[in-house]
Amino acid sequence: MNQPVAPAAIAESAWKAVGVSRPHESAELHVLGQATYTDDIPELQGTLHAALGLSSKAHARITAMDLAPVRSAPGVVAVYTAEDIVGTNDCGPIIHDDPILSAGEVLYVGQPIFVVVADTHDNARRAARRAVIAYDELPAIFTPQEAKAANSYVLPPMQLTRGDYQTAFDMAPRVVKGQLFVGGQEQFYLEGQIAYAIPKEDNGLLVQCSTQHPSEMQHVVAHAIGVHSHKVQVECRRMGGGFGGKESQSALWAASAGIAASKLRRPVKLRADRDDDMLVTGKRHCFFYEYEVGYDDNGKILAAKVDMTLRAGFSADLSGPVATRAVCHFDNTYYLSDVDIRAGCGKTNTQSNTAFRGFGGPQGAIAIEYIVDEIARNLGRDALDIRRLNFYGTTERNVTPYGQEIVDNVIEALTAELEQTSEYRARRKAIEAYNASSPVLKKGLALTPLKFGIAFNVTHLNQAGALVHVYVDGSVLVNHGGTEMGQGINTKVLQVVAHELGLDLSHVRITATDTSKVANTSATAASTGADLNGKAAQDAARQIRERLAAYAVKLYGDDDGQPVRFFDNHVHVNGHKVLFAELVQKAYLARVQLWSDGFYATPNLHWNPKTMNGHPFSYYAYGAAVSEVVVDTLTGEWKLLRADALYDAGRSLNPAIDIGQVEGAFIQGMGWLTTEQLWWNAAGKLMTHAPSTYKIPGISDCPEDFRVKLFDNGNVEDSIHRSKAVGEPPLLLPFSVFFAIRDAISAVGGHRVNPPLNAPATSEEILRAVSAVEMAA
Repeated sequence: MNQPVAPAAIAESAWKAVGVSRPHESAELHVLGQATYTDDIPELQGTLHAALGLSSKAHARITAMDLAPVRSAPGVVAVYTAEDIVGTNDCGPIIHDDPILSAGEVLYVGQPIFVVVADTHDNARRAARRAVIAYDELPAIFTPQEAKAANSYVLPPMQLTRGDYQTAFDMAPRVVKGQLFVGGQEQFYLEGQIAYAIPKEDNGLLVQCSTQHPSEMQHVVAHAIGVHSHKVQVECRRMGGGFGGKESQSALWAASAGIAASKLRRPVKLRADRDDDMLVTGKRHCFFYEYEVGYDDNGKILAAKVDMTLRAGFSADLSGPVATRAVCHFDNTYYLSDVDIRAGCGKTNTQSNTAFRGFGGPQGAIAIEYIVDEIARNLGRDALDIRRLNFYGTTERNVTPYGQEIVDNVIEALTAELEQTSEYRARRKAIEAYNASSPVLKKGLALTPLKFGIAFNVTHLNQAGALVHVYVDGSVLVNHGGTEMGQGINTKVLQVVAHELGLDLSHVRITATDTSKVANTSATAASTGADLNGKAAQDAARQIRERLAAYAVKLYGDDDGQPVRFFDNHVHVNGHKVLFAELVQKAYLARVQLWSDGFYATPNLHWNPKTMNGHPFSYYAYGAAVSEVVVDTLTGEWKLLRADALYDAGRSLNPAIDIGQVEGAFIQGMGWLTTEQLWWNAAGKLMTHAPSTYKIPGISDCPEDFRVKLFDNGNVEDSIHRSKAVGEPPLLLPFSVFFAIRDAISAVGGHRVNPPLNAPATSEEILRAVSAVEMAA
């Protein structure tokens, strides 16, 4: 097909592959049960199965260990301990303080001590329970409060200051002081931790595992078995959820499977059962806060001090970056002129806590929201008015405590839109009337805003690579360094490449993330997946397009310098409309390169961890939500009646996926703040280690009236098609649920008493707060 046509400007303007709602690229496979996860990969002949032997003590020295009963158990092929690791016995992502297998001292209940390999998963798991281990127990620390009192930290505490906090605080007309505890959260991905290690020739190893960070798995496994990284290939087609729990902590499972497979020269699969997974792996960090804030008679914050202590667990893992992000998000949407923000990563004899969607940002921001909520109640004002009074400005009062200027502040406009569309003021009056006539059931309403910085705290991680291949038939294959965990990164990258080459999505396919294709990748985390990998893939596709455009000009001539246009599966050049596939075939015969690599590094980022100052974020995402709840003050039960959320996704690459992400983040964050309680017994064993004891939100917990909308706002930064990240920031939206519950409890005392409500706001916690209000009223 090669005929002159009239310019098609209208058709071109109507055609696009980005900015439109498209189904998830694996949606049909998900529905049909045909999507391949690690455990679905057909097992090779001779595959063995591994399980971990776990500590039953929180802190102890191992004085004797008899593994003979394990070795003699049915089906057992081998048992390995720390002494059998030929390389480095460590899987810590930053600080090397996290052994793969305990080497004499156990630091939490559930710490792996040995690996047993058997003919079946069930035989391996049963055998692991037969070990006879003698311990000499040592003192243990379980809570962040205990860690702070004992000066027990995995890293030196950090501090960020601006202005003269103490002078500003001493001069403030009003003061609020208090404490707050916000619990952790289990990631509860549907697909548990799993790794399948397959020996290859020349001491090579293929590790197929469920991980957000294939390159880190490659390095950890290589170090553990004592080979160079080029001997280890890690592949991940998709995960059944990650939420941060598979960023660093998939390493233990990959390394254990890799060690066994390397020694036995047979394929080894290690699939964790849910209770083992929850006992071994870290969670969202719980936080203990001590705060004091000075403010004026109008509610304007003049000085703010907060001391945050995290439950880091027994090792550092990612606690340092989590604490840093918490410090940098304490301000949320508010200008704080004089601050003293401190954070300590408390060392406890519990699982080593790790990344979780939001990565410390939600924990930092909820503290200032709690404080603003208290100020409003102390002044007898609506909390929304106090929030507005303290918002960042656009031309002044627009520099964060860590020194980054905010150049894209839309929080006032976004909040105003949500206030109007949610009918906030009218509903507030209606709730007041309802509560006045309802002695037992009390309703609450809250509007909370968010500002969330986008980029990795560690600057060098903000880079990505991609490969794009165009085949002779015009079809396109893409490989990038991001990992698909259900969030739709592959769909968005597919759209970006299709748009760049002017193709429908059916012409483009994305393959499994593979360390042999794109090397040295960063984790798919920090809400940067589509930003980084989309830009890298766009760069690769652009190079191919430019080569094809130059070749098309050779064939059909130059239209007075007018650009060659790619859209609707055709190439438009000098009055000719040529099928993309036809031009590709000719280009191949002319020896034009039809593949390219792409790379992207986020510009203008810098951070000084010593001074805690710099420009750590590429841009900010904004949002706000309004939640209305009803609380039964006799039972502590509650229900979310309606939720309105407005989120700033920039120029969304795929509105349907982004709205789904906002909805999912809202419910997940609501679970963290209300029902998902982690509980350790006196011996330090996590007792909430199964669906029967750990309550994630169900469909009945979702509001019947759930209104989610994307805010119309292009990114001021040159992000991929001016979009904004949508993975983590929306998890702050359900702050509105927590504070609506607090508002309802406050109604018991006529809003004269600040309810001492901690998170999660379980029914028991709600009743405790109700009793406190009744006694103080």
